Amino acid sequence: METKDLMMTSVPTMDKGQNEGEGDKERDEVGEEEEGTQQENGRLMVADGLADRGPKSLTSGQRVSNGFTTSTPQSPREGPGTAACAMGTASAPGGGAGSTVPLGGLRTLVVQQTSLDRPRETWSKKMDFLLSVIGYAVDLGNVWRFPYICYQNGGGAFLLPYLLMAVFGGVPLFYMELALGQFHRSGCISIWKHICPIFKGIGFAICIIALYIAFYYNTIMAWALYYLLSSFRPTLPWTTCTNSWNTANCNRYMSSDHNVSWSNNSTSPAEEFYTRQVLQVHHSPGLHQLGSVSWQLALCLLFIFTIVYFSIWKGVKTSGKVVWVTATFPYLVLFVLLIRGATLPGAWRGVVFYLKPDWEKLLTTTVWIDAAAQIFFSLGPGFGVLLAFASYNPFHNNCYKDALVTSSVNCLTSFLSGFVIFTVLGYMAEMRQQNVDAVAKDAGPSLLFIIYAEAIANMPAATFFAIIFFLMIIMLGLDSTFAGLEGVITAMLDEFPHILAKRREWFVFGLVCVCYLGALSTLTYGGAFVVKLFEEYATGPAVITVVLLEVIAVSWFYGTQRFCNDIQDMLGFYPGYFWRVCWVAICPCFLLFIIISFLAFPPEVKLFDYHYPPWTTVLGYCIGVSSFICVPAYMVYHLLSAKGTFKQRLLKSITPEPSENHRDFIVTNAV
Repeated sequence: METKDLMMTSVPTMDKGQNEGEGDKERDEVGEEEEGTQQENGRLMVADGLADRGPKSLTSGQRVSNGFTTSTPQSPREGPGTAACAMGTASAPGGGAGSTVPLGGLRTLVVQQTSLDRPRETWSKKMDFLLSVIGYAVDLGNVWRFPYICYQNGGGAFLLPYLLMAVFGGVPLFYMELALGQFHRSGCISIWKHICPIFKGIGFAICIIALYIAFYYNTIMAWALYYLLSSFRPTLPWTTCTNSWNTANCNRYMSSDHNVSWSNNSTSPAEEFYTRQVLQVHHSPGLHQLGSVSWQLALCLLFIFTIVYFSIWKGVKTSGKVVWVTATFPYLVLFVLLIRGATLPGAWRGVVFYLKPDWEKLLTTTVWIDAAAQIFFSLGPGFGVLLAFASYNPFHNNCYKDALVTSSVNCLTSFLSGFVIFTVLGYMAEMRQQNVDAVAKDAGPSLLFIIYAEAIANMPAATFFAIIFFLMIIMLGLDSTFAGLEGVITAMLDEFPHILAKRREWFVFGLVCVCYLGALSTLTYGGAFVVKLFEEYATGPAVITVVLLEVIAVSWFYGTQRFCNDIQDMLGFYPGYFWRVCWVAICPCFLLFIIISFLAFPPEVKLFDYHYPPWTTVLGYCIGVSSFICVPAYMVYHLLSAKGTFKQRLLKSITPEPSENHRDFIVTNAV
C-alpha cells in the first residue's frame, strides 16, 4: 500500500472562551474519529459526522465524502504521491496524523492518506522523453523519403509548401497529442472515456495500425543488419561482379574504371547484391507466389526483435536509457557522412540539383499533396506514440515547448539528410558521367541500399563508412520501433490494468512474438513486394482518417475551450488564437485534403520491374479498412450496450468522464 503525504485542511473555530474550555475534549473526539476511519475505494477516509453543516459552494468542482467542499484542490503538479495543503495553516512540531493544532484562530486536522493504486511510471529525466520523441519522429523516412520528394517537387521551392504544411498542420497536431497524453495520463484506448467515449474505437484502430507497421518496418532493419554483417570484410561484397549471384549484365563501374562504359542495360554490383543476394526477388514472380522464407533474413529479424524486447520490456525506464545511444548516434554519423560527402568530387552538382528551385511546380497539386503527406508521416501524430510518451511526463511539464523543439529538430534533420544524400549522388553522377536525375531515379530503400551503398564502396576506408552507415540505419529504425510498440503496450496496460499491469514482461514478449510471426511474409523471396504493399495501403490512408476523427472528437465534441482550459491547468497559460483556429478548422481541412488527394490520385505501385496487378489494390484497401473498421464497430457496440433511451445513450456516449488523475485527494473537516 502506497502511503501519501500528509494533507491539512482548516476550518473556523468557535469563540475563544469555548475554545479554551473544550480543547482537550475535542482532541479526544478527534482521536475517536480517527479510530473510526473507514477505507473506501482504496483510500483512507475520515468520517467526521458533520453532515448537518450542509454543502457549501463548490469552487473547485470537487466534493468530499462528508458533504463539505474542497477549499484547495490537490495540485496535479505534485503527482499521485502527494497531497494538498490548505489555507495557510501550519501543524505544530510533532503533530501527526489525526492531531489538531490551533493557530491564529484556525484549527487544522492532519490526515494521512493512502492509496492502493499503482503509481504511474515516469521518465527518469526530461532528456529521456525528448530523445525518445526525437528518435520516434526522426526515422528512415527522413533519410530516404524527404530528399527524394524534395528534388522531385521543385528542389528548394518545395521547402515553401513543406514549411506551410508543418506550421498549419503538422505541429498543431503534434502539440495536441502531447497535451492530451500529458493531461489525461492514459494510452490511446482508455483516454477516450475522458474525451468522447463513443470514439474509443480510434484507440483499437491505432493499435492494429501499429501492428501492421511492425510487420514490415523491422524487416528493413533486418536488411540493414545483413548489410552490416557483410561489411566486415576487406572487400565489400557489393563492389565486385565475380560472386555467385551476379549476372552477365553486372558492370563494375568504380571511379578507377574509366574504360568501362555504362549502358541502360547495365546493373551495378550493388544493385545485384541487394536484389539477388539480400532480397532474392528473382525467385519470386510476384505477390501471387512469394516463395520460401530466407533463413538469413529470419535470423537477422530475430536479432532485431531481441534487441527491441530487452529495450522496452521494463517500460520507459529502460527505453529512456537506450535512446541516449540510438537517438544520438545517427546524428554523429550524419555529420561524418556530410563532411565526407562534401569533400568528394562532383558533390556540388548534387547540392545544386537538390536545392535549385523550380517555382512553376508550386502550381501543381502534387507538390502540396506530397508536402502535406511528408510532414504528417514525419512528425507521426495518430500512431498513439505521442499520447503514450507524454502520459509519463509530470503534469506541469511544458509540452508546448517540447512540441516546438522536437518538431523543429525533426524538420531540420530531414533538410540535413538531403545534403548527406545528394552530395553522394553528385559524386556518383560525376563518376558515371551522367546527370544527377539519372542516378537518383531510385526512391525508398533502394536509394540507401543500392545508390548510397555503391557510393560508399567507392570511398577510401569504405569498410568503415559502410559499418557506421548501416549502424545508423538500424538505430534510426530501432527508435521508431520502440516508440510504436510502446504506444500499443501503454494503451493495453491502461485499458486492462488488473490483468496486465503485473505481467508487463510477458505481455511485451507475446507482442514481440506476434510481430515476428506477422513479419514472416516479408522475409520470403517476394517479401519486398509485401513491404511495399503494407507501406502504401496498410498504414497511410487508415492513420490519416483516424487522426481526422481524433481532431474532430477533441475540437468539436470535447470542445476546444475545455481542451484549452486543460492546457491552462497544466502550463499556466491559455493557448493562443492561432492554435485554436488550427485545431478547429485548419487541421481537419489539412487531413481531409490528404485523404481526398489519395482517393483522387491513387499511387501507382511499382517495385523494380514488377507492376502490382489490380487485385493487389483491392487487397491493400482491405488491409487498410481492417484497422479503421474498429471505429464504427465500437460506436455501434457502445450505443447498443448502453442503457436508457436512444437520446440518453447518445448523450452519455459523447459525455466525457472526469479524469481520475486530478481527483485523487480527500479533505476532512474537524471542529
